[in-house]
Amino acid sequence: MSIFKHAAEILEGRVNHFLNNAEDPGETLDLSYEKMIANLQDTKRHLADVVTERVSLENQMAQAQKAADKADAGARMALGANREDLARAELAQKQSELQKIASLQEAHDTVAAQAQKLTDYESKLQEHIEQFRVQKEVTKSEMAAARAEVEVSASLTGVGQGMDDAGEAMRHAQERTQQMESKAAAMDGLMESGALNDPLDGRSQAEKELDKMRATGGVEDELAQLKAEMPKGKGTPGSGAAGG
Repeated sequence: MSIFKHAAEILEGRVNHFLNNAEDPGETLDLSYEKMIANLQDTKRHLADVVTERVSLENQMAQAQKAADKADAGARMALGANREDLARAELAQKQSELQKIASLQEAHDTVAAQAQKLTDYESKLQEHIEQFRVQKEVTKSEMAAARAEVEVSASLTGVGQGMDDAGEAMRHAQERTQQMESKAAAMDGLMESGALNDPLDGRSQAEKELDKMRATGGVEDELAQLKAEMPKGKGTPGSGAAGG
């Protein structure tokens, strides 16, 4: 097998697989129903043709019977006029018409039987089509309900495309938030260490450190002063000193 033929078979298989998966069972049921209706119409046309043929044979038989009756009457009239020769001719015509009637009757019986079979078949086919139509609608309704249930279940369980998108958006937002929080913490650390400067603070790094030392020294000085002002012999609160 050549590589091109093998590739063509693979492509054909994929196309058939796609078409099979893409086939809508509801549309298939509708198509089957339409084919059944077309078959019923064909049956009606065949029945109409057979009935037309039957009626035509009946009309021919009626005409032949009239001709036979007329010949019989003519034969009687001829005998009454002592014209045996004419009577014989009329009777021969009568026999010819009777033979024609017999042939027509045989054909009529055959056609009538065919018409009856087609009539019975048409009645059964109509009944079958109606049953199929009802079952088709029931099946399509059940399919629609099942499809809706599957779609809703897929949405609730996150299988559906909409929930996949929503879940992905939520994960992206959470990751973005974590990144921003990490960046903010890093920025705070850098500002605290002096690696980054506040654009509204015009002090140099040395001035910032001196101001920090002054603030710390001021706190210590004020604490020492408070201790000196405390009454002697009582100690500072929490020192654990006791009087004699």
